[in-house]
Amino acid sequence: MPEDGTTPPVRREVSELSLLFEIGQTLDRSMDLRDEVGAVLKAINKHTGMMRGTLTLYNRDTGELYIEAAHGLSSSQRERGRYKPGEGVTGRVVQTGRPMVAPRISDDPLFLDRTGAREKVGKDNISFICVPITIGNETIGALSVDRLFEESVSLDEDVRLLSIIASMIAQAVRLRQEAMEERQRLLDENTRLQEQLKTRFQPSNIIGRSNAMQQVYDLIARVSQSDTTALIRGESGVGKELVAQAIHYNSRRAERPFIKVNCAALPQTVIESELFGHEKGAFTGAVNQRKGRFELANGGTIFLDEIGDLPPTVQVHLLRVLQEKEFERVGGTATIRVDVRVIAATNRDLEKLVQEETFRQDLYYRLDVFPIHIPPLRERRTDILELANYFVEKCGKSLQKDVRRISTPAIDMLTSYHWPGNVRELENCIERAVVLTNDDVLHGHHLPPTLQTAEASGAAMKGTLDETLDNVEREMIIEALKNSRGNKAKAAEALGVTERVMGLRVQKHGIDPKKYRSARYV
Repeated sequence: MPEDGTTPPVRREVSELSLLFEIGQTLDRSMDLRDEVGAVLKAINKHTGMMRGTLTLYNRDTGELYIEAAHGLSSSQRERGRYKPGEGVTGRVVQTGRPMVAPRISDDPLFLDRTGAREKVGKDNISFICVPITIGNETIGALSVDRLFEESVSLDEDVRLLSIIASMIAQAVRLRQEAMEERQRLLDENTRLQEQLKTRFQPSNIIGRSNAMQQVYDLIARVSQSDTTALIRGESGVGKELVAQAIHYNSRRAERPFIKVNCAALPQTVIESELFGHEKGAFTGAVNQRKGRFELANGGTIFLDEIGDLPPTVQVHLLRVLQEKEFERVGGTATIRVDVRVIAATNRDLEKLVQEETFRQDLYYRLDVFPIHIPPLRERRTDILELANYFVEKCGKSLQKDVRRISTPAIDMLTSYHWPGNVRELENCIERAVVLTNDDVLHGHHLPPTLQTAEASGAAMKGTLDETLDNVEREMIIEALKNSRGNKAKAAEALGVTERVMGLRVQKHGIDPKKYRSARYV
């Protein structure tokens, strides 16, 4: 050791390298910087003999500097160590971005000792070194240490070493900030995609934007990504087959066959042959070998509609296909293996059928893996008008009629009706109305009589005759304004009244012609 008592250069370099290596390992251990900075400060104390150390960070929300981690300070002392930028040595370092040294803190008026940690120790014997922690051009905090004052010791080497350590801490902070920002970005993106899935995913073959249908679309999107067996439930006419198609054509099997089987439409004597095929001579009339629907659907999807009407004898064979992916043709002995995704549908109460022992319980559990309930049309009335407009366009093209819109009274009838036959009944009603109309508007009197009753249309006559006539007059004026795009003169001409009378009637009923200028009413 040199006579002046300083540490030999070689030994100091070895000690510094050991310290920096230990700090590097410490900072790599955790993504939470608070877990590791305390260990970094302890390492500085162990390798250099520095007495106390603090990591001070800037809080943008409060505009204060606070002690994030410390060595040699109690919790109450740490809590007291708060500064404004520019306040005290630490505040000045953060404000300027340059290191500062107080060789003897008792002689430096900038040193405030807010923590009170040096009160029991002679301040004449303490040196204070503080260096900034910067990320790019921004100073985010400061690293500071106390050491015993020695006149013969230059503090420049301590500043250099602490600046290296501060840059390592800054690098660790930056990496952790980037990692946390990336994690948050992924979480936000996942949340956004989940919301998009609920609000934007809509199979192209299904009409409806109601909340009830958004839930159905969410289930379709989820089950389409797997080969899970799905059971579609709902009343007759709600569109169960459309949902099955949507699942298939949004799955990885989209390029493979989609085979439909109506279990209720096939006689019991042939349904087994239809599903599983038969060998030549298996029964009277079996003149050739024939592949069943399951073989035809190999690699794709088979849709078993009205599964609740499947005969008990066939239920056994279907259960085996679901469990083992194999079967034999009627009259055959060779086992045939298939890779088929099964989607079933029913409008019957399968639970009740299971209790009545007309539907196998084990088959029910194999089918009911991923149930999807399609709500009836009366429970999603906000979809009625969109569906009606779609069917008007579809039927108009088919019948070569240019039907441009549905009248207000007809819309009221459509939205008030309870639709026991669901979407299928609505389509039939619109087709009938398009056939009957002679102009470009579908009117209420074109709809079936069941929709034109007071109960169905919501237009039951209440009050006096004058009140009823006023309601009719108001509807006729609104209809005329829609046809004329809000032009009162044209509407008056269509109704056979003068413009003055039209103006008085519009004022009487509180009608705003401007709202009907939009093209959406044409």
